[in-house]
Amino acid sequence: MALSAGTRLEQYEVLSHIGSGGMGEVYRAHDSKLERDVAIKVLPATFARDPEPVARFKREAKLLASLNHPNIAAIYDLEESGGIHFLVMELVEGETLAERVAAGPLPVREVLTISQQVADGLEHAHEKNINHRDLKPANVKLTPEGKVKVLDFGLAKAFVPEGQKPLDSEASTLSNLPTKEGRVLGTPAYMSPEQAQGKTVDKRTDIWSFGCLLYELLTGKRTFPGENATQTIAAVLRAEPDWQMLPAQTPERVREILERCLEKGLSRRRRDIGDVRVELEKELHGTPKTEPVAVVAPRMAWRHTVLWSAASLALLAMATAAVWYVRPTPSQPVMHLNMNVAPADRLTALE
Repeated sequence: MALSAGTRLEQYEVLSHIGSGGMGEVYRAHDSKLERDVAIKVLPATFARDPEPVARFKREAKLLASLNHPNIAAIYDLEESGGIHFLVMELVEGETLAERVAAGPLPVREVLTISQQVADGLEHAHEKNINHRDLKPANVKLTPEGKVKVLDFGLAKAFVPEGQKPLDSEASTLSNLPTKEGRVLGTPAYMSPEQAQGKTVDKRTDIWSFGCLLYELLTGKRTFPGENATQTIAAVLRAEPDWQMLPAQTPERVREILERCLEKGLSRRRRDIGDVRVELEKELHGTPKTEPVAVVAPRMAWRHTVLWSAASLALLAMATAAVWYVRPTPSQPVMHLNMNVAPADRLTALE
């Protein structure tokens, strides 16, 4: 149900329509109590017909409200007015990354600055065991000051019924089926393989989506293109990204980040977005990339020490031997024999 300007929902007066999404319509509104502008997201009518998902969503909203990070748009409250359920959220000015990248790929330096902030926000949420589940350029805003704000953090989980079913391949962000018959939520182009198959997901599904976002910012193209959701999901499950699309000036470290984030196998994919953030910060600050051989450097240093010590001992031994060789041999004791010889004439007389 669309709301017109001037509509009041409790203390909130609707000012204008901001956008539409699978999780509801978003409006700019004014909070008359706190005298500030906010964003309100009116939840789908199918959501409000069943008290069970409403109760579940309230529990999730409380958890999401605990997120307090400069790169995450805050959730203030969950309200109900005249049968309309809506979220009250931080109003973030600026354009989404989807709008920004529509004009073409971003400069590598700008991509690094943006993606580092996205990773920082994800890391904060993951530390609280909260996953986004629908990370994509349209859910990230860039303020006029250059600050990144991740939107709709964790809302996908709030919509997923217990015992979720496999993905409806034609779904975009939110299934239009009644809540009890809901399907896996997400956007096919940014879903991880396990998410697309309706499997249990963890923080590594966000790392996959982050890789898709990073690739798109660098190339201006979707990581896994398709004419429809079915083709896109097939590409996610079986195809590899076109690495030739990456600009020539893409740093080697960033290429490696992308390859590891977009590993289809969970056991080979990056496990912690915090590690990705650190690598991005190193690239931003110009820290040289450590070569793999650095891992064995301590052992090599030990071996060099042993070799030098052995060589030194051998030289010392040779020097000692040489000294003993050229040293004069001590004189043997001299025996003095005194003999008195008689004169010749006396010897003749004795005969």
